[in-house]
Amino acid sequence: MRVALIAHNGRKDAMVRLAGEFSAFLSTCTLMATGTTGGRLIAEVGLAVECLLSGPLGGDLQIGARLAEGEVDLVIFLRDPMTPQPHEPDINALVRACDVHDVPCATNLASARLLLHTLAEAAAV
Repeated sequence: MRVALIAHNGRKDAMVRLAGEFSAFLSTCTLMATGTTGGRLIAEVGLAVECLLSGPLGGDLQIGARLAEGEVDLVIFLRDPMTPQPHEPDINALVRACDVHDVPCATNLASARLLLHTLAEAAAV
């Protein structure tokens, strides 16, 4: 399973906690993440993560391009809906690409936990 992990600045701590909670499953996946998020997941959770550019510098678009080429199976994008983002068009394009290519996309902790729990259980069977 190829998983993209993205978190806005206000949600990076939550992403680190989430990844720690599901580290056993995520360690079996091929992980990619935008810059700072990926760096924190490597340093704080110990996961092997391919770090792309940060979101505002094009990381969201890099993930979107891979998704369009069939190289992403799941996106977890913990968004901060209360903080304006300078790269909002890129964010919308990534979420739209998930819809167009029928790739699951969790944008909050509840949906991310549900997807990860379901996938981890299925992998354990």
